[in-house]
Amino acid sequence: MNRVALARLLQLSSQALPIGGYSHSQGLESAIERGVIRDEASLRRWTLDCLEYCMGSFEIPCLLSMAAAWRAHDGFLAASLNDDYLATRESAELRSATVQMGHSLRALLTVLPDLPVAMVDQLRAIENPSLPCAWSAAASAWRIAPADAIIGYLWAWGENQVLVAMKTLPLGQSAGQRVLLELGPRIAQLAEAGAASSPVRPWSNFAPGLAILSSQHETQYSRLFRS
Repeated sequence: MNRVALARLLQLSSQALPIGGYSHSQGLESAIERGVIRDEASLRRWTLDCLEYCMGSFEIPCLLSMAAAWRAHDGFLAASLNDDYLATRESAELRSATVQMGHSLRALLTVLPDLPVAMVDQLRAIENPSLPCAWSAAASAWRIAPADAIIGYLWAWGENQVLVAMKTLPLGQSAGQRVLLELGPRIAQLAEAGAASSPVRPWSNFAPGLAILSSQHETQYSRLFRS
């Protein structure tokens, strides 16, 4: 991997990226409130299931298709894929989370010096850019290979899930690192499979348990996170 592209990928995947990811649990806080997640073992099951049934089967193929559209300078297709992605967000919170982070990342990208002007203009033309939409634009502009982009995106998601659990559960840092260590091989497998697959293969985002928990979070009495 090109060293500059690697540095850009680390920047894009960092928890220091100012897009507000720390304020969202993506339904995890609701799962903790209802006892679905209680400890290290149940957190591991949750994150691996989300990787399998949400991220790997839908979000990653969608992100890769957006990235391909950006590389082809097809802002119309990227916007259409963004609309498709937003339509699959099952709760108001899941939708608002990805739109908030997408808007924040777009605002950041527009002030960075090395993104193509045409891409920035196309991003600005999208009314509600999702996080995958803005993220894939940056990955494409910075010439990050598809498999590497998948690893960075999934790692940032997984790390945030573990940080949410550590703030909410009696879960220590060592336990959190063990969960991340187990996520690593599955992330690598998804990256290899995603980069090698056809963009027209069937996508699936069937995770009713996550949708229900996220909807319940909207009325949760006491909470730390916005989603």
